[in-house]
Amino acid sequence: MSVTGRGAETPGINGVIALLIGSTFVTVLNETVMSVALPRFMAEMDITATTAQWLTTAFMLTMAVVIPITGSVLDRFSTRGVFFTALSLFTAGTMLAAVAPGFGVLVTARVIQAAGSALMIPLLMTTVMTFVPVHRRGRMMGLISIVISVAPAIGPTISGLVLESLSWRWLFVLMTPIALAALVLGAFMVRNVSETRPVRFDLTSIALSTLGFGGLVFGLSSIGEAEAGHPLLPPLVPLSVGAVAVALFVVRQIRLQRSDQALLDLRPFQTRGFTLPVVMVLLTMCALFGTLILLPLYLQNVLGLSTLKTGLVMLPGGVLQGIAAPVVGRLFDKIGPRPLVIPGTIAILACYAALTRIGTDTRVMAVVLIYTVLNVALAFVTTPLLTTALGSLPARLYSHGSAITNTAQQIAGATGTALFVTVLSTATASAANRGVASLAAEAAGMRSAITIAVAVAVVPAVLSFFVRRSRP
Repeated sequence: MSVTGRGAETPGINGVIALLIGSTFVTVLNETVMSVALPRFMAEMDITATTAQWLTTAFMLTMAVVIPITGSVLDRFSTRGVFFTALSLFTAGTMLAAVAPGFGVLVTARVIQAAGSALMIPLLMTTVMTFVPVHRRGRMMGLISIVISVAPAIGPTISGLVLESLSWRWLFVLMTPIALAALVLGAFMVRNVSETRPVRFDLTSIALSTLGFGGLVFGLSSIGEAEAGHPLLPPLVPLSVGAVAVALFVVRQIRLQRSDQALLDLRPFQTRGFTLPVVMVLLTMCALFGTLILLPLYLQNVLGLSTLKTGLVMLPGGVLQGIAAPVVGRLFDKIGPRPLVIPGTIAILACYAALTRIGTDTRVMAVVLIYTVLNVALAFVTTPLLTTALGSLPARLYSHGSAITNTAQQIAGATGTALFVTVLSTATASAANRGVASLAAEAAGMRSAITIAVAVAVVPAVLSFFVRRSRP
């Protein structure tokens, strides 16, 4: 998908982008739709929590493996070809999950779903950055922020609403006609709006990428299992292998990019306007995904809410973030990133600080208010940062820049989840050993984990003062 930048939009591109946004929203939604449903799977399939967690872990693991190669995929294959491959994989995985006879088949279906999702996100971002004029990119990236941030945020809400009266299979049954409709619409609307170029897929790079990013996500996800005493492998093993493989992958890409044959071109990191926003997004997502795991546990285990009420508590935040994101995008086009990112990161920090005071007697409405403000603040951060990062690159690097940002978000999500669950488990056990009652002990564990979010959120708040509007 290597093309020169457009001064004006290609005719018909708005319809293509609208379909891509809708399709990507549905695929990304599935990354967190399982979180509230895990207790149901544990009961019906007679599996432990650490085993059930693989329904989410397998999804994240596949995303981390596939996304790094999407830069080269988008360079080599047409828009139409990538769209139909991605959505066909997602649809096939969804249909298989709906009829899965057992846990193994269900995990396999989640892997197929994730392979499709991993292709859709970079396709959407690269198409927008390539064909939307600079002065309108902010509002378009605001719509993409709905996909990246809002879809995962409302996943637990949708799951809670469905599970209140239906079987877990309906989480996939209801997705199937939507995915099929997108495929049909794509047959009429999606055309090849990009130029392709011959790209050689370096098998060594693919192997190192799979081992490296897959190993890191697997190792981070295994930390929670290790805390529960049921690790498939000691976390240090996949983490060490992953770290070495990533280092070798980076060295190989630097060597190959001299001849323009890198699987994932790392030259975007030579641009300060790209690196700083990506680091800030990574840290923000690390804290966000950790919180998305913690809050449902706190609401159900400590405050005693049902899955439906838990979903409803998290709904206003997701809805308002979806409303705010396009508005923030239009503001970005007018005033640039700093006036938006600075108050946004400070508000995020304040929300995490407020959550460190939760306990067994915290009012539900207080949690609703804090979580809602947190989500709106995220809209002020993610849209300007992603637009600034990708907007600083030349058009030929859009696909690789998109692959880098999305890989970073997967690693950040796995890191946040592993870190927060580990601190939660350790702090809860420590409080229980001191004789603290079970609910109070878990609340203490939650506060300790959220304290980590405060520490992580301090860094983007400081870095926000150095963000500048970028030009390629």
